[in-house]
This record gives sequence, C-alpha cells and structure tokens, in this order.
Amino acid sequence: MNILQYLLDLGPSVMLPIVIIILGLLLKQGFGKSLRSGITIGIGFVGITLVISLLTDNLGPAAEAMAERFEIGLSVVDVGWPGAAPMAWASSIGTVAIPVAILVNVLMLVFKMTKVVNVDIWNIWHMTFTGAIVSAATGSFWLGIVGVVVHSALVYKLGDWFAPTIEKFYGLPGVTIPHGTGAYMAPFAVVIDAILDKIPGVKKINFNSNKLEEKFGVIGEPVIIGSFLGVVIGLLAGFPISDVLQLGIQMAAVMVLMPTVVKFIMEGLMPIAEAAREMLDKRFQGENYYIGLDPALLLGNSQVVAASLLFVPLTIIIAIFVPGNSVLPFGDLATIGFFISLAVGIHKGNLFRTIISGTVIMFITIWIADKMVGVHTQLANNVGAVTSGQQVASLDQGGSPITFILTELFTLENIVGLIVIGAIYLFCVLFTFVQFKRKKLANDENVSEESDDIRQTI
Repeated sequence: MNILQYLLDLGPSVMLPIVIIILGLLLKQGFGKSLRSGITIGIGFVGITLVISLLTDNLGPAAEAMAERFEIGLSVVDVGWPGAAPMAWASSIGTVAIPVAILVNVLMLVFKMTKVVNVDIWNIWHMTFTGAIVSAATGSFWLGIVGVVVHSALVYKLGDWFAPTIEKFYGLPGVTIPHGTGAYMAPFAVVIDAILDKIPGVKKINFNSNKLEEKFGVIGEPVIIGSFLGVVIGLLAGFPISDVLQLGIQMAAVMVLMPTVVKFIMEGLMPIAEAAREMLDKRFQGENYYIGLDPALLLGNSQVVAASLLFVPLTIIIAIFVPGNSVLPFGDLATIGFFISLAVGIHKGNLFRTIISGTVIMFITIWIADKMVGVHTQLANNVGAVTSGQQVASLDQGGSPITFILTELFTLENIVGLIVIGAIYLFCVLFTFVQFKRKKLANDENVSEESDDIRQTI
C-alpha cells in the first residue's frame, strides 16, 4: 500500500506514464515503444497542467472580482478537483479503492456486463471520493466500499453507452471515457437532446464555432472567440483595460494550446489502446472492447474548449440563481470543460444545445455541491486538509449525483432532495440505456443488411 500511495502522490503526469509503460510491455510493444508512449503522455499532462494553471491563475482572480463587484455573497469556495482528489486519496477508503475498482472492472468483464477495459488508474479518485464521502457521512468503512463499487459499476456502463459518441464525434475508435463529471453528467444531455428534437423550430437551431467561422470568417475562428470571451470576462470583473486585453490574449492562447497539448496524450495513448484492443479481439473473437482513458482527451476538441470558456461566466451566474446556494465556483472553473465534454458530442457540436444542457448540468452540480458542504468539510477535517472553522466544497465530485444519492440513501438526512435528484437521475440513466439499445439495434440491422447485399452481389 505504501508503494501505491507513493505512486499516487506522483500525480497523473508521472503515475499514468508508468502505468502505460508497464501496460505496453505486457502487450508486447517492446521497451522502446512503451517508453515513448509513456513519456509522450507525461508531456501531454504537463502541458495540460500548464494550460489549466494559465486558466486558474487568470480566470480565478477574474471570477473572484466578478463575485465581489456584483456582491454575489457566496461564502463557501469551491476548491476544485485539485483540492478534492487529495482528500479522497488521504481517506481510509483511498488505500483500497484502486484494487476494488479494478476488481469490479474485471468481474464485469468476466460476466460480460461491460466492454470497458479501464487503464486510467489515476481517475479512480472519482470513485474513491464517493466512497470517502459515504464513509465520512455514515461512519462505516464498508458502506464506503459499497460507494466505490456502485460508482465504478455505473461509470463502466456509461463508458459502454457513450463509446459510439466518442468514436463518431471525437474520432476515437475503440476508446471510451468512463470517468469524471463528463461521463456521469452526460445522461442529462441525452434527455435534453431528445426533448429539443421534439420542439418545432427549436430543433433546427444549430450553431458552433466551425459554423461561426464559415459565416463570419476570421471573426468566427476559435482564437478570436477565445479572446472575445476573455475580454468580456475581464470587463465583467471590472479590470483595467490593460488587464482586460491581457486576459483576452491569455484565453485566445488557451483555445490554441489546449488541443495542441492533448495531441501528445492521444499520440501516446492510441498505440497502447490499439494494441490492447487487438489482443482482446484475438482472445475474445467477436467482442469489441473499449479502452477506458482520461477525459482530458476530449478537451482537444475546439467545440469543447469554446463551450468551456463560455461557461466560466455562465457558471458564476447560474450559482447566483441556485436557491439557497452558498458555493462560489472557483477551483473547477478552469476545468469546466470536463462537465460538458460529452454533452458537446451528444449534441454533435451544437453550441445552442450545449448551452441549454450545460446550464442544467451546472445548476444541478452547484445545488448538490451546496448540500454536500457539511460532509465535504467533515472529510476535509478527517484528513487534515482544512483548519477548524473552514468550510469547503467542490463542483467536481462534490456536486456528483452519484455521491449525493448514495450518501442520502444511507443517511436519510435530506429525503426530499434524495427523492427529487434520485428520480431525475434514475430517469436520465434509464433513458440513456434505452437510447443506447435502440441505436445498437438499428446499427446491427444496418450491418446485417449490408452483409446480405454483399453476399447477394457475390
């Protein structure tokens, strides 16, 4: 366990490359290719860290200035995933969460309950956090383990259901993203997309950064959109003109740099993912397995980056209108793209629909994060992450429906919230499952018809 904790403390930029190198060797990729893949992925994560730091260091002060300028009065600061993840790993659940999550994956594969082969060990922190919160709320270590198991099983299934979207929209065949806010919040986007398809007139509204570029030329390019959003945020924050212009250039840089650094991760991961898929196909013929990878891959899409920047001011505005909310979005503003990354693919890049579903997603996230402040602070106190009297919250995981539902199910402290959020989320998950089955059936029928046509031609 000490070795495992040591690896976790290294962070994703070192831990994941080590895992990839070992995996590459097991897949008989050779030491040279495995080493190259691992180091390339490490470079990508260092790049993402730098870009996120660029966002945090510049958007963070702008967000705080906006809150102060408009006297928002939100007293509990969102510490973001950089604050939440260490709490999860430092908890009693953190020492066993990785073996438990891997065991769940193996058992589901053996019993053919999923086709996801998860290699993204670092992001098991999401499952760990759920277990840690449940354990803190109930005082039971074993109920915490149940939290890890349930979260793991659900997101592996979500990985199955969203793999076709990831292949078609993001161009990543054989890959899925079973982790993080993007995966477990995506069912809301599925339902909203179906509803919008039924509304005359509204269903035809479709615009994205590519269409804006086609229509408005240079003005519609992602780099211009990024700089424009940066300037708007700076003006709302009341910054002097010099700082406003700097923020505009910095956000334009994010639009360019984020897809660039993600390419390094893809360059390192794809050979390993392909090798793993080929090995699985040989041993289990007829089965199409998906390699579970980091959600950072989706941030390479320009539509996701554009929507991410747009949701920085929107998330703060949404926080103002959430009834009874005390949480000020801050730490997760820089990674807001993770929350809506899969929604962008579900809406096929339609920014209009992404704004609608993203608003719903962030509203629910903030509402849950506010209700979880007490137990979140309790967990932080348990692991010594805060001083006495401080309160903490996080949007990433602290605002997770899975964590909230399990916590309330075992404590029954907020029965109304449990019923409302539980019913909405259960409906969205079941609806997503039905949609997946329908599309799979339609796809199988098309493949069968094509095979019949080929045989008749022969």
